[in-house]
Amino acid sequence: MAAPLLLVLAIGAWTVPRWLPAAVIRLRERIFARVNGAEGIPVPGPLVGAEYFERVYADPAADGRSRGAGLSDLFWYWLAPGPQMHQEHLEPGERYRTVARTTRQVLALPHRRSDRLAAVATRRVLDDLPVDRVSHVRLRDLMMPVWAEVYYELVFGEDCPPDARTLIVANANDVVTALKGTGLRHLDRRDRLTRYLIARIRSGTCPVTLPYPEFSVEETAWYLQGAFFNTAVVQMSEAMAHVLLAAARHPAAAPAVDDDEAIDRFIDETLRLHPLFGIAHRITSAPIVVHDGLTLPAGSVLLFNYLAFQRTGPAPDDTFDPDRWLTLRRKDAHFVPYGVTANRACPARGAAPVMLRAATREVLRRYLLASSVSHTRSLPSRGPAYLTPAGVAGPGGLRLRAMRLRDGWADVGRSLVQFVFGTWMVVDARRQRLCATYFEEAHR
Repeated sequence: MAAPLLLVLAIGAWTVPRWLPAAVIRLRERIFARVNGAEGIPVPGPLVGAEYFERVYADPAADGRSRGAGLSDLFWYWLAPGPQMHQEHLEPGERYRTVARTTRQVLALPHRRSDRLAAVATRRVLDDLPVDRVSHVRLRDLMMPVWAEVYYELVFGEDCPPDARTLIVANANDVVTALKGTGLRHLDRRDRLTRYLIARIRSGTCPVTLPYPEFSVEETAWYLQGAFFNTAVVQMSEAMAHVLLAAARHPAAAPAVDDDEAIDRFIDETLRLHPLFGIAHRITSAPIVVHDGLTLPAGSVLLFNYLAFQRTGPAPDDTFDPDRWLTLRRKDAHFVPYGVTANRACPARGAAPVMLRAATREVLRRYLLASSVSHTRSLPSRGPAYLTPAGVAGPGGLRLRAMRLRDGWADVGRSLVQFVFGTWMVVDARRQRLCATYFEEAHR
């Protein structure tokens, strides 16, 4: 009896990386639903199909963001301090329009400048890597200083000094780590950046400001921190981690560095499989007629699922194939990498593709990339990869197999950490009720 039991236990232990992380995710989802209750109407889903996704998303009545959705308490908790000034979480109205207009002005760049900003910052970061041996990196960590420098220069109109880059990276890393449940929030890291921004605004050395006295100095600092040094830095770092990990996992499909159109197709295919946005929730301010038999009442919470939508239409598969974009037109595909233009689309949708292309080109020009880790949309591993300079022997099959084994077992540990930290933050956010309390106190 002992031998069969030991065999079963051994097989179970060996297969832990295959089943435990997924089981923990399902448990986390059940706890999340238990704490927050039924959250809203999934789109696409059984009530609202994929064919209505873009039209419902673009409806003028799908304009609420924070007030009235339990999920907002959790996002405000993650984005504190100053979540009430985060552009994506401001309610519609004059304050939102002022903030959105300011962001658009900062990001209204000629393509040539977007390209140069990203290329120069990427080269500067890559210059710190050795040129005579293979480097093992976490791609998100590698790229985060790039975007810290880019967005610092856009906001302040000057080169980013090392101390400011350190503040921005610490802040952005803390935000995304908490969002993924792989660590708790560290408000001291965020507060240091907030104080830096307040000092720059008060000294008159920050060209990007919101009108005073409609917005206080603190509100302007929170806006800059949320829009540029949280969201922009995090999302661009995540995007580049996905693109470079795709190049490492699919080296045969990697584009030529002198072919911008091929790089664009590679980036589009990466974002099709691994969209940066998971679920965007909106609260309806008026009824929305979906079709003759369905009207969504005012106050409905709509959960727009980007990944589910992009798995419908003419490109529903999980095969990584950048060449599909040679014949598939983007307007025909269910492909919304930067949101829907009519409803709070990403304000960087003009500059971001150019910057991603420039940064990708710089990395591929210097290195061959290799990785054997799992590639998921959430990417809690931060994208481990080997970067091999020209003329240097690559990592080899043994190192790649060892990397895959380490990543599988690391995913077990990460899933347990996410379970503990994620549960704690969901419960703590529910306890603090940052968003609900804000609106109960009649703030606008």
